[in-house]
Amino acid sequence: MTHMTPDEMSAKLVFHVKHEAIAELQTFNNILAAQNEVMNLVGPATLPDYWSRHVLDSAQLLDRRPDARTWADLGAGAGFPGIILAILLKHSEGLPPHVYLVESLTKRCRFLQTVVDDLSLPATVINDRAENVKLKVDVVTARAVAPMNKLLGFAEGFIHKGADAWFLKGENVESELVDAGKVWGFDVEQYESLSDPRGRVIHVRRLRRVR
Repeated sequence: MTHMTPDEMSAKLVFHVKHEAIAELQTFNNILAAQNEVMNLVGPATLPDYWSRHVLDSAQLLDRRPDARTWADLGAGAGFPGIILAILLKHSEGLPPHVYLVESLTKRCRFLQTVVDDLSLPATVINDRAENVKLKVDVVTARAVAPMNKLLGFAEGFIHKGADAWFLKGENVESELVDAGKVWGFDVEQYESLSDPRGRVIHVRRLRRVR
């Protein structure tokens, strides 16, 4: 299998990726690979597909909301999509951006803080559960954190403060949406993922509890 190059990754995006951002994305790749040996941040088999599986998957959110300057990544974990967004936004035009990396596990927060510091990223690491965090941001997002019914609960406070909700989901998203509909009312739009045709980028609007 041929692994995607940084240039091939960039070519799939409408959002322009600067060379300086590519360099920092590569540095993050190096940090992730080194720390993954001791922290199990991502599946080791996914590292050779870093540019497609992780970077493109995360970066495609900026194609959907290129105007958004403040983001909250819930369950930021290994930094996807939050660190990727922070790197790309750091080298973008417009008002100063900021990404909030919300993570409940302290050891992962230490990893995220190291990356933020090493790359001088416009990001804040918050060591807390997402449902406890009260922030006003343009977009709330998450990847591989929880089934949709729980994820909407994590994001509810952000959405009610005006955040647009965009989530990266896998091939089981249809059943997740059905289950979520038993607890929540919402409007949803789905888009095929640029990184995997089985995945979906989910846009949730008008969230409300129905039970």
